Amino acid sequence: MERISILGFILAILYFITTELACNGYTHISNNVQSEREALIDFKSGLKDPNNRLSSWKGSNYCYWQGITCEKDTGIVISIDLHNPYPRENVDENWSSMNLSGEIRPSLTKLKSLKYLDLSFNSFKGMPIPQLFGSLKNLLYLNLSSAEFSGTIPYNFGNISNLQYLDLSSDYFNDLSIENIEWMSSLVSLKYLGMDYVNLSSVGSQWVEVLNKLPILTELHLDGCSLSGSIPSPSFVNFTSLRVISINSNQFISMFPEWLLNVSSLGSIDISYNQLHGRIPLGLGELPNLQHLDLSINYLEGNISQLLRKSWKKIEFLSLGQNDLHGPIPSSFGNFCNLKYLDLSGNYLNGSLPEIIKGIETCSSKSPLPNLTDLYLSYNQLMGKLPNWLGELKNLRRLDLSSNRLEVPIPASLWTLQHLEFLFLSMNELNGSLPDSIGRLSQLQLLDVYSNHLSGSLPDSIGQLSELEVLDISSNQLSGSLSEQHFWKLSKLEALYMDSNSFRLNVSPNWVPPFQVNILYMGSCHLGLAFPTWLQSQKNLQSLDFSNASISSRIPNWFWNISFNLGDLSLSHNQLQGQLPNSLNFSTLDFVQIDFSSNLFEGPIPFSIKGVDFLDLSHNKISGPIPLSRSESLSYLVLSHNQITGPIPSNIGEFLPSLYFLSISSNRITGTIPDSIGHLTSLEVIDFSRNNLTGSIPSTINNCSRLIVLDLGNNNLSGMIPKSLGRLQLLQSLHLNDNKLSGELPSSFQNLSSLELLDLSYNELSGKVPSWIGTAFINLVILNLRSNAFFGRLPDRLSNLSSLHVLDLAQNNLIGKIPVTLVELKAMAQEHNMDMYSLYHGGNGSRYDERLIVITKGQSLEYTRTLSLVVSIDLSDNNLSGEFPEGITKLYGLVFLNLSMNHIIGQIPGSISMLCQLSSLDLSSNKLSGTIPSSMPSLTFLGYLNLSNNNFSGKIPFTGQMKTFTELAFAGNPNLCGSPLVTKCEDEDLDKRQSALEDKINGGYVDQWFYLSIGLGFAMGILVPYFVLAIRRSWCDAYFDFVDKIVEWLLFRRRVTDAKNHARRQ
Repeated sequence: MERISILGFILAILYFITTELACNGYTHISNNVQSEREALIDFKSGLKDPNNRLSSWKGSNYCYWQGITCEKDTGIVISIDLHNPYPRENVDENWSSMNLSGEIRPSLTKLKSLKYLDLSFNSFKGMPIPQLFGSLKNLLYLNLSSAEFSGTIPYNFGNISNLQYLDLSSDYFNDLSIENIEWMSSLVSLKYLGMDYVNLSSVGSQWVEVLNKLPILTELHLDGCSLSGSIPSPSFVNFTSLRVISINSNQFISMFPEWLLNVSSLGSIDISYNQLHGRIPLGLGELPNLQHLDLSINYLEGNISQLLRKSWKKIEFLSLGQNDLHGPIPSSFGNFCNLKYLDLSGNYLNGSLPEIIKGIETCSSKSPLPNLTDLYLSYNQLMGKLPNWLGELKNLRRLDLSSNRLEVPIPASLWTLQHLEFLFLSMNELNGSLPDSIGRLSQLQLLDVYSNHLSGSLPDSIGQLSELEVLDISSNQLSGSLSEQHFWKLSKLEALYMDSNSFRLNVSPNWVPPFQVNILYMGSCHLGLAFPTWLQSQKNLQSLDFSNASISSRIPNWFWNISFNLGDLSLSHNQLQGQLPNSLNFSTLDFVQIDFSSNLFEGPIPFSIKGVDFLDLSHNKISGPIPLSRSESLSYLVLSHNQITGPIPSNIGEFLPSLYFLSISSNRITGTIPDSIGHLTSLEVIDFSRNNLTGSIPSTINNCSRLIVLDLGNNNLSGMIPKSLGRLQLLQSLHLNDNKLSGELPSSFQNLSSLELLDLSYNELSGKVPSWIGTAFINLVILNLRSNAFFGRLPDRLSNLSSLHVLDLAQNNLIGKIPVTLVELKAMAQEHNMDMYSLYHGGNGSRYDERLIVITKGQSLEYTRTLSLVVSIDLSDNNLSGEFPEGITKLYGLVFLNLSMNHIIGQIPGSISMLCQLSSLDLSSNKLSGTIPSSMPSLTFLGYLNLSNNNFSGKIPFTGQMKTFTELAFAGNPNLCGSPLVTKCEDEDLDKRQSALEDKINGGYVDQWFYLSIGLGFAMGILVPYFVLAIRRSWCDAYFDFVDKIVEWLLFRRRVTDAKNHARRQ
């Protein structure tokens, strides 16, 4: 009984203790639950949730709130995941609907057991990352990427020593930064570190050493972090677990970090978009786990044959594009059985693609590159034919071979790739035609064969490509008829480029295309005389090119309703008639380019032009004055070659402030150049040439500091050239020719160091030719001071113009000798390839066509497209004296040479034949003497020659090229004789008699040798056999036995024949 009492007492005590503990525990858990709920509610109150994304955050059971995860037993919050599930690309749609913003409340630190926190892709714009995150010491996962935080990342993040995943990556436009990276060395448990586009420029090179202290780091992402300099090597490599390193889009100027070759665990390396240089280590191909390698867009070198002969055991993604690799592609790359993506574009690869590649023996599928989906080999120097093995890449989806030198027809095997989605073959030398089998590429979304030599017609089967979105067959030699069948199933087509071919569209008048394209280029296609009515169905057009399309009608009114939404519209080089609408007001906010040039439009210029950036109305019949309405966007305006009258609007500078290209040449514009032209400070080209402008050149034009071309030629401008033009330091082309300008050349022109063309011809300028021209205009290609009143001697320093192609100082009052230093004009001593046509190139197709009048072959010729071929010296019609400058004959590139109407003496040097490019030579009206060099007939390109009115003597070397010239080329030289002149040379008859005597003597000599050779031949034919038979008796007996047998046989045949004839007679 006593034992029972004791046992009961013990049980009572245990019950009391258990009950007490349970009650206290429940109270403790209850208190924690209440605390964490309150913390979450407070955290929510700091957030802005415009779309009520956190509507579930109510009630007591917070473990079921959206984004919250608790421990099962205790209900303690261990995870908050409030990331925006939509990427920022959809910023105007889904992203904004799920976006959280506001502030991060300190109550978050009360969640002591929080291990997972994800606030990524929200918008805490302008807010610094709160330091309170550094107090969450139990965090294992922290993702604040793309949440638009800014400022410096707090140092106390180093306190989260258990952290395994940290992503603070920013967007391109955010401003997160780290000033000192040492705190990261405390994150010894870190496996993933993402800091893309966080500014680490203050960190320097210590990032490698710090991160090398993280022993289990597996992924490192530091893209776009403004890291620069070289990539340092750690003192010892501790990255034993590193699988991924991505440090692209920085400013590394470094060799490839070869210490990475010691990290055998690496599966992915991305150092693209940097400035790496030196050779790509061959050891990369031997890394046992490497699957992804991206070194594109650097300056790395190497032989591609050596690189691709390595094993690359597991490689799946290999991008080496836009580097300096060279050599041919080896056949061994077919062994990369796991390869899915290969980019070798933008290098210097040469040779032809291998005809056969390996892989059949290596890969389990018994075919080369069985997993390859993307192959990019564009922008190299590959040549030869396309190999048939391309058609064996059965999983290929994207193939880019554009911008090479590939030729011959496209192989038929290529049209069997049923999974092909994108095919780029543009800018090669491919020929042949597109086959009907092209219609089998049922998955094809893009076909680009632009700029090849393809010919023939377009197959109807192309209309079966129902997935096609982009079709570019422009700039080929394709021809034939295009029917509705060619577009039958192209309902997904968005861009169609058919321009620069010879197609003829043949569709019914009521045809409605199955597509709604954004881009439609059909320039140079014959669309018919009437404006295409089917265009009315296209509601999504952004770019339209119907240039040179043989249209010769008025533009229908309905067209203007759809055209004002276009960004690019070209109807040039047709015969479109009628008037343009009163206003050209385009609604699009993008760049708008309108080209109506080379048509038959007439009437006034549209009064209102809004929303247009580029407007070309040149080469029409537009008349009336230039209307002016304010346009902030218009930057390119060309009204040249019309019938426009009236003055240039005086307020043009205020109304068109954005102009950078202005051409109103070849019209009937009168009045003066307004001072407001100086307000157009963005102008790069001014072309007012070939009008009737009067007055002086306004000095305000110097405010156009960006000016590259100034053409005021062929007007009636007067006064002096403003000194202020010398401030236009970017000026490359200056035409002031054919005006009435006077005074001297301003000394301020010495500042025009960029000048390439200076044409001041046909004015009333005076003074000496400045000696500083030779030193100031170091880039000068054309110097034309023709027909002015310059006097004095030619400066020796002209020889410093090492780029000079044309020197024209004719019709002035120059005296003295021609400088011997002209031989130093280096550009005239070699062949020339400079493109002086289109001297100025601007963006968006803007172009100033350079031109020059050259007096040659006795006539004025205007050179534009062939200006680069003109190499000329014209010093004619001056008072120059002295001997013919022999040094000129060393200017081997000369095409035109005119020294006529001076007082030059001496002889033409025999070395004149060295000017093998010479096309025109005029030395007339001088005092030259001596004989015409016998070497001159070798000037095979010489098409014009004038040596008249000199003192030449002797016989004209009338052979070779000289036979093409008449007596006018030699007239006025009384001592010249021989053809083509009537005057005979004195020794011409003696020469003829001597020639006849020589022919007779030479003929008798030949006859004697002829008869002697016959006699010797006859004697040898008899004597040689006689001596042979006399020496060898056995040969003699055999020979005569043979002769006897022949004679006997002949006699026998004769007797038989006689007997037969006698029998017939009887």
